Amino acid sequence: MATNVSFKDRKLIAVIGDEDSITGLLLAGVGHINEHQKKNFLVVDTKTQISTIESTFQEFTERKDIAILLINQHIAEKIRPSVDKYQQAFPALLEIPSKDHPYDPSKDSVLKRVQKLFGE
Repeated sequence: MATNVSFKDRKLIAVIGDEDSITGLLLAGVGHINEHQKKNFLVVDTKTQISTIESTFQEFTERKDIAILLINQHIAEKIRPSVDKYQQAFPALLEIPSKDHPYDPSKDSVLKRVQKLFGE
C-alpha cells in the first residue's frame, strides 16, 4: 500500500538534453523548480562535463517526484553504462532524438531490453 502512494507522488517529467530540446519542453510547461531550488532539467552543451551529466542522471533517477526522465540519445551515449544499468520502472527512462542527432533504435537501452525479452 505504501508503494502505491509513492507512485502517485510522481508528477514531474525531467529532461537532460540540448538547448533546443530543453527550450521546447520548457515552453510546453515541463519546467519545475522545487522548494530546495532543484530544477527538473539540465541543459547540456559542449562545455558540460560528463560527471555533471552523470550526477544529474543519478539525482533524477533517485528523486521521488519524477515519473519520466527524457534524455537526448546522443547525450545518453556519453553515459551509456549508467543508462544501460538503469532498470527501474520509475522514473521511466526514454531516449529521445534531437534536432541535430536523429534517433537510432539500435542504441536505445529500453528497446534493447525489449528485444532481449522477445529473443531477437
